[in-house]
Amino acid sequence: MMQKLLLAGVAVLALTACGQGGGTQKADGGGAVVLIDGSSTVYPISEAIGEEFQKTSGTRVTIGLSGTGGGFKKFCRGETDISGASRPIKEEEIALCRENGVEFIELPVALDALAVIVHPGNSFVDCLSVDELKTIWQPSAQGKVTNWNQVRPGFPNLPIKLFGAGTDSGTFDYFTKAVSGEEGASRGDYTATEDDNVTVTGVAGDPGGLGYLGLAYFTENAERVKAVPIRQPNGACVAPSVETARNAAYQPLSRPLFYYVNSKHVDERPHLRAFIEFAFDATHSEPLVAEVGYVPLPTQAYSLAAAKVQARRTGTFFEGGSKIGVTAEELLADAGGQPAGAR
Repeated sequence: MMQKLLLAGVAVLALTACGQGGGTQKADGGGAVVLIDGSSTVYPISEAIGEEFQKTSGTRVTIGLSGTGGGFKKFCRGETDISGASRPIKEEEIALCRENGVEFIELPVALDALAVIVHPGNSFVDCLSVDELKTIWQPSAQGKVTNWNQVRPGFPNLPIKLFGAGTDSGTFDYFTKAVSGEEGASRGDYTATEDDNVTVTGVAGDPGGLGYLGLAYFTENAERVKAVPIRQPNGACVAPSVETARNAAYQPLSRPLFYYVNSKHVDERPHLRAFIEFAFDATHSEPLVAEVGYVPLPTQAYSLAAAKVQARRTGTFFEGGSKIGVTAEELLADAGGQPAGAR
């Protein structure tokens, strides 16, 4: 499913390039168009919702794949209506939006879980704690922690081979924050990639392999690699799944995925308001998000998101970076939201 969606994205990208023209809201045929760009992680969700909305409304939806950071650059210049993001907006991006007078509404669009994976024949790793993940991944581990027997007494004398997200990825930002306590704090001697297939293939091909990636891609490759449960503060070992991500039992590697919506465009563009209403109607989004392998929001969160847009509650819940363990309800319980560009 994910591979098919990413291949389909090439065609959508071509349409986007033809249709944007400096942020115009008219497609080549003269009709209204909703402009979305941003995260490749969020892309399959936008594609699924966009396709269904087009069928029912006749309004065209174009979706770019500039990545979370690249999407924010366009969004904060006022070139797009919605920016998909796999992490919260950063301080410098807030500043760029402020410079250009772009006020934004921050909405969770789905939930995701980062799966820690090992070789399918690995019989000794049945659960890992966050401290053990930190031992493996923290910057000071580079060139020093190279064998499984350094992670826990009783683990075998077996070299660790590491695979993970590239440093420009929102997934990298969130994983390093969750594990090391600081975004970007990671050893550098691992195979870094923006292609999750590289991570799957690498871990599947090395008995000492360890990596991390999104739940949807793990699910597609569950016969090739094994997910490691994560030890919780109460001692329970919880595996990544749709259920444990949705009920927040899988911590600290469950995360929200975001839509950032241009508030002025919502005021001015009825077709954008109609898209937002469609996207945050649980009867539409819950099955579509699940279909592409992600975790739908709790049902009540959809109505909270719609109410937040209706009230034009702008600004961000975050302080220019990721926070760990935030629920969708917390992100949407801001009836007294601050002005756009505020924290």
